[in-house]
Amino acid sequence: MKNMLVISGKGNDHVAGLFMTAHLFISLSVFMFIAAVTPGPNNLLLTASGAQYGFRRTLVLMAGIMLGMQTVLYLSAFGVAAILLIYPKLHTAMKIAGSLYLLWLAKKLATAPYQPLNEPQVSKAVTWYQGALLQFINPKAWLMGLGAVGSYSLSGDAYMLSVGVMSIVMVSVNLVAGFIWIGFGAFIGRFLRSRNTWFTFNIVMGLLTAACVPLIWLE
Repeated sequence: MKNMLVISGKGNDHVAGLFMTAHLFISLSVFMFIAAVTPGPNNLLLTASGAQYGFRRTLVLMAGIMLGMQTVLYLSAFGVAAILLIYPKLHTAMKIAGSLYLLWLAKKLATAPYQPLNEPQVSKAVTWYQGALLQFINPKAWLMGLGAVGSYSLSGDAYMLSVGVMSIVMVSVNLVAGFIWIGFGAFIGRFLRSRNTWFTFNIVMGLLTAACVPLIWLE
């Protein structure tokens, strides 16, 4: 069927403006999945946490990341993101804060203390709220939010419906992508049995996270 999502309305002309076509929905899903599953600060963080703390403990971090991304989506949908275009200095300040935050996360990953996975975990993992806060200065999160709202939102009475669909799609793709990267990290964690491999892995993940900083400054 061509029409996938419909809101009831009076008259065919009214209803015609209140649905998202199947091809638009598929395009939205593909766009968000690619943005969610490709390497970036979130996925590097999930991989490192999965390797260091295991699958279950990292789910809390993933929930925080998803909460932050939902917030970014709705900020984009309700025009708050346009403030960054009106006030360039605020945008620059946001980039500086984002760069410093990513460098802090990179240091936290690179210097994580050695602790075998078969022993009780006492070291402090990245918290859910730190994962949520990361989204406000994460270029990929804003790319997903602004890109989705700018390209796939519907006009008029269908606007809120289309934003709701974006929200559901974002949650779905983030779950799939998150499970993939956490699982990948947990798999790698099986090989981190010695101090040398543990520290090597942490340093590599820290450097990759730090390498995301230049992306913030690419226009």
